[in-house]
Amino acid sequence: MILGIGTDLANIDRIAGTLDRFGDRFRNRVFTETEQRKAEGRRDTVGTYAKRWAAKEACSKALATGLRMGIAWKDMAVSNLRTGQPVMQVTGWAKERLDAMTPPDHEAIIHVTLTDDHPWAQAFVVIEARPLR
Repeated sequence: MILGIGTDLANIDRIAGTLDRFGDRFRNRVFTETEQRKAEGRRDTVGTYAKRWAAKEACSKALATGLRMGIAWKDMAVSNLRTGQPVMQVTGWAKERLDAMTPPDHEAIIHVTLTDDHPWAQAFVVIEARPLR
């Protein structure tokens, strides 16, 4: 069963401007250390940050909160499996919200997909509840 769907479209040039203007202050407020290492290790550093920004926005929408109600940017974190597939982990208030949305005897699975085509970065997040076995 689908619990939530979220999408976001981020302008890569806007993220570049924010990084130029605020630098580490922006990076440290929004992105986990793992996300920062991933982005800084990529040839398209800004595009990587923009996709993760879009994923966090999309996740907050799928959680039916937007970025209000106490959710923090770092409560949602994107990493990649060895295959390259992006995955979303939630902690803090985002995890509490996810747990509250999940029906009894179900587990929540967060699906995320990312894409970019300069100047746009896009993310889709689908939260699924699967019955426990």
